Amino acid sequence: MSMSMPRRNFLSVLGSLSAAAALPGIARGVITTTSSEAIWNNYRNALVIDSLGSIGNDRASFGAADFADAKSSGLTAINVTVNGASVGSYARNFNDTVRSIAFYNAQIAARPDAFMQIRRAADLTEAKRSGKLGLIYGFQDATPIGEDLDRVDMFANFGVRVFQLTYNRRNLVGDGCLESGNAGLSEFGRKLVARLNERKQLIDLSHAGERTTLEAVAASKAPIAISHTGCAALTANPRNKTDNELRKVAERGGYVGIYLMPFLRSQGQPMAADVIAHLEHAIDVCGEDHVGIGSDGPIAATVVTPEFKKEWADEINDRRKRGISAPGEDPNVYAFIPDLNRTDRFGRIAELLSARKHSDERIAKILGGNFARLLQDVW
Repeated sequence: MSMSMPRRNFLSVLGSLSAAAALPGIARGVITTTSSEAIWNNYRNALVIDSLGSIGNDRASFGAADFADAKSSGLTAINVTVNGASVGSYARNFNDTVRSIAFYNAQIAARPDAFMQIRRAADLTEAKRSGKLGLIYGFQDATPIGEDLDRVDMFANFGVRVFQLTYNRRNLVGDGCLESGNAGLSEFGRKLVARLNERKQLIDLSHAGERTTLEAVAASKAPIAISHTGCAALTANPRNKTDNELRKVAERGGYVGIYLMPFLRSQGQPMAADVIAHLEHAIDVCGEDHVGIGSDGPIAATVVTPEFKKEWADEINDRRKRGISAPGEDPNVYAFIPDLNRTDRFGRIAELLSARKHSDERIAKILGGNFARLLQDVW
């Protein structure tokens, strides 16, 4: 069963097609209603997976707005971070992660008609058939594991399926992307890679330093993911990956998800054109079978209010104090794309890619087919 889109959202899509002309190199001319309908029909029938995103928050139960956003997004599944409350902290992250997993379990139990946990690749097909949003539990640091590799088994039994090795800083596994030493994967990190391979868990290297990334790709016996990143060749930022890193991941059968984050530009607020530029560069480097979208943001559209601006500035300042803020994080540059600030943003990206003459088959791969293939290969 395909996910439905509210009529009001569909009409707003048709009314916004002229924005495609703002993208450099797009063929000029009117996109007809028929072609737009075909694009959205393809979207509703596709496996659409956000390889890193969020829904609601871990401080309050999902409400009616969260259910509506999940439905109108058209997403089949989303990789949600279950260790985000104190990411980077060995002192607190284990307990916080257990609480976060319990939170998500409770939300699924409360609304089994709307959400389901994804534990195996076949669950993606069931999520699409049933119209539920599949939640893939993932880490954005190895801190919940501490020094105990047996915790991999414990968290795998809890349903965690994606294990990011580092965040921005150095940990016991290896160096994150903000570590100037760029020391690479530790011996403990190599043991962790081997254990994750043994348990058929997906390794994620999004925040890893360059050397950690390359060494983990070489050490892993299974394909790996960079679930949310940008292309350093377009924007030199430590959160973005070099062509060499992207190519090595693809050569080993892996996956690269392009995010919708401030790091897509060196200065100013990124827009949809920047997202498309990074996607197209990644396709050129990796090939169309290894690229997708990891938004690194919530499903809901962001309403910019004075309260939001203050909360955003406070969050940036807190991340700076904790030493986990990346260059480019700015209180005046928001972590969303203004002209994609809508729940069905993946569908809008499909429109923009189609206007750039990408084939329907390629677009389906980018929307989620490539990430689904990776999960099938690894799990």
